[in-house]
Amino acid sequence: MSILRDNINLGPREFRRIMNEEGCFAAGVFNGISAILAQQSGFKVSYLSGSGVAANMGYPDISLTTLSEVVEEARRIIRVTRMPLIVDCDTGFGETINVSRTVRMMEEAGVSAIHLEDQILPKRCGHLDGKELISIDDMNKKLRSASLSKKNKDFTIIARTDSRSVEGFDASIERAREYMNAGADAIFIEALESESEFREFAKKVKVPLLANMTEFGKSPLLSFSELKSMGYAIVIYPLTAFRAMMKNVQGIYNDLYKYGTQKNFMERLMTRRDFYDLIGYDEYGKEDSELSKIR
Repeated sequence: MSILRDNINLGPREFRRIMNEEGCFAAGVFNGISAILAQQSGFKVSYLSGSGVAANMGYPDISLTTLSEVVEEARRIIRVTRMPLIVDCDTGFGETINVSRTVRMMEEAGVSAIHLEDQILPKRCGHLDGKELISIDDMNKKLRSASLSKKNKDFTIIARTDSRSVEGFDASIERAREYMNAGADAIFIEALESESEFREFAKKVKVPLLANMTEFGKSPLLSFSELKSMGYAIVIYPLTAFRAMMKNVQGIYNDLYKYGTQKNFMERLMTRRDFYDLIGYDEYGKEDSELSKIR
């Protein structure tokens, strides 16, 4: 009857199943409507990046957003989709005690997995130079806190390490192994620089691995099937759709300002009917009618 009921989010257990059995091909989303579009395209898992949240607010990705802002964006996405959601939690929004609160709030919001990174604050984009890392011991404390704080055993804690660009390839392997021992369920190795590095890392770190296929960064753009064959269980595309949206919206604004009318580019716009179908406009109306019979 209801689009609301049809879109009950499948959650942590389904995320684990997909990760272990199929591999997570995760669409980067940045709000509810982008998540609906990703789901409509066939994606089974979505990913909310810290950069996406910040950019959606007009900010750079340098730890300006708050825990509550990220939780609320995640909650909005989960309300309208079935897909399990992975959320970028940066450095955990603080120290060890803050990490505990982060895990609890994300879990309560219905998030299926989060990743925490080993940069110091203020953090930088993983594909930029000038990053600095916290010690292995300090990161392990955060991961132990995260693992102990979750209530659902299927809620997935992913440890991200930015050490490849700071300390070198071998150091990233050492950190990954340490982080798994500290309680991480999976490892996100950021900014590997070649296909051979992706292969070598997967051979030496035998745990669920996440690969980041962000554009214009340090890593080569490998396909989901290529990475899955290497042993990567999760592949994310954080800002692909967001970058496409920005480029196209910029073009629309430029043309609208230039010509003073939208008549010249109507074919570039989603129709009212298609938009209403996408958001379930008529279904909400039907539900309201049915509910009015029992009032």
